[in-house]
Amino acid sequence: MQRYKCIISYDGTQFAGYQVQPNKRTVQGEVEKALRKLHKDMDVKVSASGRTDAGVHARGQVIHFDSPLKIPLEKWEVALNTLLPEDIAIIHTEMAADDFHARFDAKGKEYRYFVYRSLQRSPFKRNYAYQYPYSLDIKKVNEAVPFLIGEHDFTSFCSAKTDVVDKVREIRKIEVVEEGDMLIFRFVGNGFLYNMVRILVGTLLGVGAGDISPGSIPDILEKRDRVYAGKTAPAQGLYLWEVHY
Repeated sequence: MQRYKCIISYDGTQFAGYQVQPNKRTVQGEVEKALRKLHKDMDVKVSASGRTDAGVHARGQVIHFDSPLKIPLEKWEVALNTLLPEDIAIIHTEMAADDFHARFDAKGKEYRYFVYRSLQRSPFKRNYAYQYPYSLDIKKVNEAVPFLIGEHDFTSFCSAKTDVVDKVREIRKIEVVEEGDMLIFRFVGNGFLYNMVRILVGTLLGVGAGDISPGSIPDILEKRDRVYAGKTAPAQGLYLWEVHY
């Protein structure tokens, strides 16, 4: 039995999220369905670096699975991509150690969030960026960023529905990049809580709109209460960009 590590990309628009759910189309469900066909109806369990919600995309999700098949390494991508739907792609496959785990061995992740800053609606961007036609003070957004860098209890910046007890995470880098009519938020950290990136984006947009003071970020962190942070930005602008090992 050989363990394989794969990097996969997917368009999250038509998925109910990554994780298998009864009677719903999910990324994990489609990958395991393809593996089942390849293994002649043998169930193959897939583990991922983490879950993504409905509508969230991935450029660099990482999964692992075990297989007894003697397929040449370079043929795995072709074999799986032939069986997968067009909104999922295996972009890299490699052999992994028997004890490698896509989730527990991850040292950090990078997420990116795309904000489409235009008054004109785009039918081509609606599923891949959050249209935000309002005025933004990017200088204020950048003033707020340093307060979020480092290790903090991010209770105020995660969904109240999360069942994780330890909400301390380290954000190593936040970049705010302007590319034409697109504003890109880049977050790099050792881990992220449920809805954390989307709430961080919603809060930073609130800062840029003048609804939240840049200097209030430490107080929001200190309160450890979701009600004090900004809105949760929509799912379609979020991408799991890369997983670090």
